[in-house]
Amino acid sequence: MLNIRSRTRGVSKVFFTVIALAMSAVCLPSCSDKINEAPPAKKPPVPVAAAMAAKKNVPLQLKAIGNVEAYATVGIKSQVGGELFRVHFAEGQDVKRGDLLFTIDPRPYESSLKQDEAMVARDIAQLENARAELRRFSELVKDGYVPQQQYEQVRTAAEALEATVAASKAKVENARLQLKYCYIYSPITGRAGNLLLDQGNLIKANADDPMVVINQIQPIYVSFSAPEQNLADIRKYMAAGKLKINAFVSSDGTDPEEGELTFVDNMVDMATGTIKLKGTFENKEKRLLPGQFVNAALTLEVQSYVVVVPSQALQTGQKGQYVFVVAKNL
Repeated sequence: MLNIRSRTRGVSKVFFTVIALAMSAVCLPSCSDKINEAPPAKKPPVPVAAAMAAKKNVPLQLKAIGNVEAYATVGIKSQVGGELFRVHFAEGQDVKRGDLLFTIDPRPYESSLKQDEAMVARDIAQLENARAELRRFSELVKDGYVPQQQYEQVRTAAEALEATVAASKAKVENARLQLKYCYIYSPITGRAGNLLLDQGNLIKANADDPMVVINQIQPIYVSFSAPEQNLADIRKYMAAGKLKINAFVSSDGTDPEEGELTFVDNMVDMATGTIKLKGTFENKEKRLLPGQFVNAALTLEVQSYVVVVPSQALQTGQKGQYVFVVAKNL
């Protein structure tokens, strides 16, 4: 029993000694690597671009996509039927108020007018004869040569002829008006659009489709929408004076057309939460055309001597926009 225990203890000591040497053999290289490892190199500074802040007059503007609308639009229709005798303009041509646009064949209406004028002449001759007869019967009835009843019949006939003459004259005036409708003039100054009927076509009176549409483009409207929360500011600045609107036709945002705010709608669009605004532009060079989309900028006021920085320098954080400032000492 004594020999066995002593051997066991000797074996355990040898076992633990081997484990300790193995562990030290593993740790020594790793520990030596950490001791010999070089310290990390410092990263070089990152270059950044900087710009100078400046003080300028800055406009306070509302920007939106606008749509150009004609100042007035008229669809030209014929009030009489007949053959389109002549077209006096070209498609896309600028026309003035009072310019002759179309001529409907006037010959049937001229013939009708002459016939009605002849009927008036006949009725007037009959009326003159009836009046002369009435004057004779008025003298005879006074002397008792004709009964009163016959005199009344002559007087009634004369009055009836007077009504006939008045009706004939009215018919003549209507015939003259129909003849006048054969010549169609432009009611506004503007630009003619696509010609829908050519010369020689048979025109129907008061047809559903117009013969041509004329748009007045001088002046012209630009309509756009603004958020309803800006309505109070718009009204406040409108009370102080006229508000300027710039309409940018080109994509580079230069050389805008200038106009004035002339219309604020009386209701807010419930679907979009916006209100419709409209500006009037002289459009001297006719750059704005109906249906065109432009970038509209409504200037509410101009703030003087304000610090400005490039837009690229603006950063956005949880508390809003901010910029980094370059300074020697903070």
